[in-house]
Amino acid sequence: MSDRLAVLPQYLLPKHRLTRFAGRVASARRGARTTALIRWFVNKYGVDMAEAADPDIAAYPSFNEFFTRALKEGARPLAQADLVCPVDGAISQFGRIEDDQIFQAKGHAYSTRALVGGDAALAAHFRHGSFATLYLSPRDYHRIHMPCDGRLTRMVYVPGELFSVNPTTARGVPGLFARNERVVCVFETAHGPLVLTLVGATIVGSMATVWHGVVNPPRLGELREWRYGDGQAGDAVTLRRGEEMGRFLLGSTVVMLFPQGPLAFNPDWAPARAIRLGERMADWGSSPAT
Repeated sequence: MSDRLAVLPQYLLPKHRLTRFAGRVASARRGARTTALIRWFVNKYGVDMAEAADPDIAAYPSFNEFFTRALKEGARPLAQADLVCPVDGAISQFGRIEDDQIFQAKGHAYSTRALVGGDAALAAHFRHGSFATLYLSPRDYHRIHMPCDGRLTRMVYVPGELFSVNPTTARGVPGLFARNERVVCVFETAHGPLVLTLVGATIVGSMATVWHGVVNPPRLGELREWRYGDGQAGDAVTLRRGEEMGRFLLGSTVVMLFPQGPLAFNPDWAPARAIRLGERMADWGSSPAT
């Protein structure tokens, strides 16, 4: 079966209704029922609870609190690198942005402008730059951390579809990451602007950031924007490399954009490779992006 045929049912599913239902279930506090659901999930997906700050399944009053569980202190040491991997997960794709086109899968690309919600001026900063698309599976740790030091300047909520995110949909849904609901976070760093985008998916109940809290819901069907450090949305927000910046309540994908420059990705990186928070992602000044 072709990938396009495989994803056809997703065009017909009531994805937003399913996601709202999943969000209600994940936030419910139902004692033994919640514990049974968490235990089933741990067994089905092979979640390593030994890494959790609290490994006791019964200690989590809701599925969301289990899903966004903290790790033990020191579980993810930071590599000596300009940019560290911000998540546990797997590499979808990474490399150079060709003009303004981000590679999604064979035969599919999408524009930086589409990803960031239509802002041509913001997208222009990443022309001929680099990108990394990282997928978080159900078993993974679902907090997102900073790849480098950064000062938050903007956050944009972009409404959209809620296709599931996996290798099949990446190959079968054109412009997947620029079609799904997403939260675009813009930082200023020592090497210029950085975009870190949290991409939603089917049953991803919500996305949250450490400075704002839950961004969605509400799902109002319109683009919303917050600016920081200019008195409009609050005081300046500065985060250090490795600090938590956000989390998925039921997870999906992170897409990062970097400006043009001599960015060299970790030579061990390859599509589909498993990755861990804190490992070397890239360094500036070594050689052009691969």
